[in-house]
Amino acid sequence: MENKKQDPRGTQPDKKKRRNFQPRQRQPKLYDEEVVNIGRVTKVTKGGRRFRFSATVVVGDRKGKVGIGTGKANEVPDAIKKAVQAATKNVVEVSLVDQRTIPHEAIGVRGASKVMLKPALKGTGVKAGGPVRSVLELAGVKDILSKSLGSNTKINMAYATLEALKSQKTVEEVAKLRGKKVEEIL
Repeated sequence: MENKKQDPRGTQPDKKKRRNFQPRQRQPKLYDEEVVNIGRVTKVTKGGRRFRFSATVVVGDRKGKVGIGTGKANEVPDAIKKAVQAATKNVVEVSLVDQRTIPHEAIGVRGASKVMLKPALKGTGVKAGGPVRSVLELAGVKDILSKSLGSNTKINMAYATLEALKSQKTVEEVAKLRGKKVEEIL
């Protein structure tokens, strides 16, 4: 008699299938991500307080594409994951000059927050702080000056920066809109 343990169903597990198992290959990330804000949201019920978390995340490829998203969940990592998914859906293309600065001055507004962006000379760096810096760096801007005007709510400042970046138009785009040549505008 054999002393081999048999499966209660009467079959032996197929060991060859297990040996050929290969883990799923992870895809490289398309965008870098940076968490701008994590907030704790409280819902008061008759049974007590219910805590949830909201996260705001900026994603970008540092080559002219950037997006912002928010997510809410019972745990912080889940909220961040949702925010990243939302941000990758909302990615926009940003006009850059020489892959380092913006074409012209712009003011972005979101709520009571205003953010002013000015193009800068080569070697200036990103003169910005907080969420404005995160958005600009992930967009691929290397030389820029910024000023926060109005409210400094992190989420609104990030969105205001994105609005200012969206409003950028290169000389070529302006020439096409006006039906002129680039030389005529310059």
